[in-house]
Amino acid sequence: MRPPVIMWFRRDLRLTDLPALHAAAADGAPVVPLFVVDPAFARSGAPRRAFMAAALRSLDDAMGGVLVHRHGPPESVVPAVAAEVGATVVHVSRDFGPYGRRRDAVVAEALRSAGVHLIGTGSPYAVGPGTVVKPDGTPYKVFTPFSKAWRAHGWAEPLGVPDVSWRGAPEVSRDGPPEDPSAGALAAWPAATEAAALDRWDTVLPLLDGYAEHRDLPAIDGTSRLSAALRWGLIHPRQMLSDLGPERGHVVFGNELGWREFYADVLFAAPDSAWRNLDRRMDAMPVDTDSDASARFDRWAAGRTGFPIIDAGMRQLATTGWMHNRVRMLTASFLVKDLHLPWQWGARHFMRHLVDGDLASNQHGWQWAAGTGTDAAPYFRIFNPTTQARRFDADGDYVREWVPELRRIDGGAVHEPGASRPDDYPPPMVDHGREREDALARYKLVTAGSR
Repeated sequence: MRPPVIMWFRRDLRLTDLPALHAAAADGAPVVPLFVVDPAFARSGAPRRAFMAAALRSLDDAMGGVLVHRHGPPESVVPAVAAEVGATVVHVSRDFGPYGRRRDAVVAEALRSAGVHLIGTGSPYAVGPGTVVKPDGTPYKVFTPFSKAWRAHGWAEPLGVPDVSWRGAPEVSRDGPPEDPSAGALAAWPAATEAAALDRWDTVLPLLDGYAEHRDLPAIDGTSRLSAALRWGLIHPRQMLSDLGPERGHVVFGNELGWREFYADVLFAAPDSAWRNLDRRMDAMPVDTDSDASARFDRWAAGRTGFPIIDAGMRQLATTGWMHNRVRMLTASFLVKDLHLPWQWGARHFMRHLVDGDLASNQHGWQWAAGTGTDAAPYFRIFNPTTQARRFDADGDYVREWVPELRRIDGGAVHEPGASRPDDYPPPMVDHGREREDALARYKLVTAGSR
């Protein structure tokens, strides 16, 4: 009988279109399905860990209850499981994040010393980060040329489910599954299963004709709500891209997937940009970090800024583990350009609370808002929360859903700073016009210093 191979699952908790699983099953050897509950997960937000735990239960069910869970450092656990089952090969989907690359290098060396090979196939992206480069071989730093090259490169067609001979629990011992620390936040999401992700995509696909118009309206269900499924690999982006046509809504949706791939590519090329400015000139930007700044941050995080659409977004995040993308941009801009706080404070808060928290997309989305990242001339983009609310939540439905103090105010008047407000809702904590001028003055200090 052939020795078994190990399929080490990480951000790919599905069976369909999983190239690493196809590679593991290619020669018919028994496959031991392994998930390692890494101590590093403790740094992840509870909502993300809850979704992961639910997705793992679903994956285990799809395999017939054979998934092996082990708790501990991967560099110790994976070689130990390989020795236990007599495997000489461990298959994985390649990980391109800063932590994942470091972890896999350490695990590969530990396996190599035991005569075991770590083989990476596929990735969480349609095109692996680092693949699409400029003609001179350097990475792209602007989305539009990256997107053109990314589309021109293309991607393989999705694969089906391979024929796998599983060898797992109870034949192989396993620890208990990971804890489920915050299941309440998952109520706003499709179930954390591969089947639910595919069903949701089947529902969304016919509605994409209106996606370009509806995706910016937070009061309606105009987005895919598949970001968490993509984050944990319940669906792969090329499964979605393969279904898209030339219609405008399809192109716009494809570009949103392209942004996810672009930010992963940027982080791959500059791993320290997870927490440092990609544009290092912006290190000179004055930001506030004193006790008063901390108090302003706390009001922002609690949804008590007095700007209704900002407060609605922050409360939606705290309640559901998700925030509409347009509102993510507004709340981020408010933190860095109205409150003058470090973007890292907001990025850390989002990663703590988002079910779909993805390091590359989150950090570089924040840097886009802060003007420290990939946009060519970004700092002059300072969103006015009131005019943005009038445009994208004209009837105030989104605000009234998440800010109950304002539900008795009719229509768009809910957004007006001068409107009569109940005693339990605060007045605006800053004057946007004045803070906008302050933000621009701070930027001028940076540009003057770089001449």
